[in-house]
Amino acid sequence: MKKRFFAAVALAVCTAMGICACSSGETDDVFTGEKTDTPEWQSKLNMISPAVYGTVDDLNLEPGTYISVIGKMENSPYWEQVRAGVQQAADDINEKLGYSGDDRVRVLFNAPADSEDIDEQVNILDEEMARYPDVIAIASIDENSSAVQFDLAIGNGIPIVAFDSGNSYQGIQCTCMTDNAEAAAAGAEKLCEAISESGEVALIVQDSVSGNARERAESFQNELTADHPGVSIVETIYMDQLDELKRQAAAEEQGVTTEELAAWTEAASGLNTDADSEAGEESISEEAKTRLEEIDSRAGAMSDEEAVAYYLSKHPDLEGCFGTNADAVMLGLEALRYMEKAEDIALVGFDTGSEQAEALANGEIDGLIVQNPFGMGYATVVAAARTVLEIGNEAVVDTGYTWVDRENMEDGSVQMMMYE
Repeated sequence: MKKRFFAAVALAVCTAMGICACSSGETDDVFTGEKTDTPEWQSKLNMISPAVYGTVDDLNLEPGTYISVIGKMENSPYWEQVRAGVQQAADDINEKLGYSGDDRVRVLFNAPADSEDIDEQVNILDEEMARYPDVIAIASIDENSSAVQFDLAIGNGIPIVAFDSGNSYQGIQCTCMTDNAEAAAAGAEKLCEAISESGEVALIVQDSVSGNARERAESFQNELTADHPGVSIVETIYMDQLDELKRQAAAEEQGVTTEELAAWTEAASGLNTDADSEAGEESISEEAKTRLEEIDSRAGAMSDEEAVAYYLSKHPDLEGCFGTNADAVMLGLEALRYMEKAEDIALVGFDTGSEQAEALANGEIDGLIVQNPFGMGYATVVAAARTVLEIGNEAVVDTGYTWVDRENMEDGSVQMMMYE
């Protein structure tokens, strides 16, 4: 039976109250009893460090300033919260400056439909550059992409701010994000507690190209190596490599080795070009072609959760799984359900949503690292505005996170951080 834990971590939520005072003649100020309403999302801004990125004070932007914000995905609970934070910051800036109509500071959020669609994100970046915004903020799907576009943008006086995930480009003005190393290490510690500091675990990573995926995976591994010698990673699955993993699984089911599959695939690829057709025909037998077709057919019919379950099932002593984002957590959960092991194997990871919250409540998920996407969106607009105004930026802005488990998930301060 899975070893359960219900360690609660308190989320410190600060609320700010404005007190109105008045004076009459030479008497001392007297409290009037009036209070400034504090919006419920203020607690999310209070998590941001440095605190200056949670306020629009001193952002005296020129009328009509254009801030372009490019996310990773158009619709998901996490990215909808980012968009809400972006919009709130824009509204606060315009209200503070008294701008309306054409004078309003324009803040436009765009994102691909698919969080793995690097090409669409680059196309959006190209389109936004053609509109000549005053600054571009981008959550790069691929941390090594867009260097050419960034060079062109900066050459045309358009500075770049990053958020959610870092980019290897050296000209980034500021990055607003979760402290991924700290958060993943905390998640690793919680998972190790759940399995009593002993056993095999699997790591499910959302992709192999983004900065936050890399940082979380590395930090998780480093935490185990440094402080949890009784726990070992026996499987690492990258979600953007699932198609190839399915082919390998299908081949293994038919007794075909990895080397044979690679050789047949290379040989068969030659059959698709006229120049290499004869060489291809000579290097692959009819039997091999038939078996390769069977492998591809089986792989095509395999669901993502079935593929992950196949690899997890290779480890009968598996005690836990860790997912590096919401999709990775859900894929891990679906795979464990497919294996009928959701009650026996501990599952910890990043982010939340209605399905994750339900699984957390019923014990299928042991705990979640809940980020602060609303605060991240807000801080990103502030960082972009500070860049335009040339008033200085921190290299990295920490937007915060909190730990949620079944023990504390109903707490009011924790409920405010959940995004569904």
